[in-house]
Amino acid sequence: MISNLRQLVRYRGLIQSLVARELKARYRGSVLGFFWSFINPLLLLLIYSFVFTYVLQNRSEGVQPYAVFLFCGLLPWTWFAASLTEAAGALISGGNLIKKVLFPAEILPLVSVLANMVHFFLGLPILVAFLVIYRHPPDALDLVWFPVVVFVQLLFTAGLALALSALAVHFRDIRDILANILTFWFFATPIIYPMEMAPSLGRRMLNLNPFTHLAVSYQEILFYPGAFGHWKWLLALGVASVGLFLAGYWVFDRLRDSFAEEV
Repeated sequence: MISNLRQLVRYRGLIQSLVARELKARYRGSVLGFFWSFINPLLLLLIYSFVFTYVLQNRSEGVQPYAVFLFCGLLPWTWFAASLTEAAGALISGGNLIKKVLFPAEILPLVSVLANMVHFFLGLPILVAFLVIYRHPPDALDLVWFPVVVFVQLLFTAGLALALSALAVHFRDIRDILANILTFWFFATPIIYPMEMAPSLGRRMLNLNPFTHLAVSYQEILFYPGAFGHWKWLLALGVASVGLFLAGYWVFDRLRDSFAEEV
């Protein structure tokens, strides 16, 4: 397993090429092409702003403007959920590549994670622009932690993606079950509501949800300037994410030899 992990560095060029191909394929045939990576989050944020300002007015203190608060957690969640959904079918859809003897199959779920991470980064300027417009600019000292949060989410998502992609080859029902799990997981994460709204028992339960600490970290860094106090939870999740990544890769490595027969 360790030797295969080391090989990933050698395949960085291939990973970059496949990520670029994935990004190009997503908007192939559209008039605006790659600009949709900026337009989609802009339109989404404008819709949320209209709905929660004029239709369903949210006057809760500490989350105004609510649409921007919501987007601080929704943008990383979209990266996470889309990565797992695509990774669960990555090996099945890439069966022709897997049957090639020298092709490293673990690259396929990782490409799904990295391609969606690029879309996450492309949506960030839209979010930052709205934060500045609404006079909610992030604190410069808090932003130092931003790359740490992104790296922890990358490890956490990649570990789950590797395990899910390998298991989905043998258990095709996983892709259908995953959609329901992600729906429940979304509402069990303080994205559409602040952590403080939950009662004491609810907070203890939310703390068991690993994505809670990612969502709260993004919110505190981007939406609550000078209030990043969640760093201990984030570092603990970082250590756990390293273990999850190794465990996910171990599952993938154990099932690797059966992929060519099953896809």
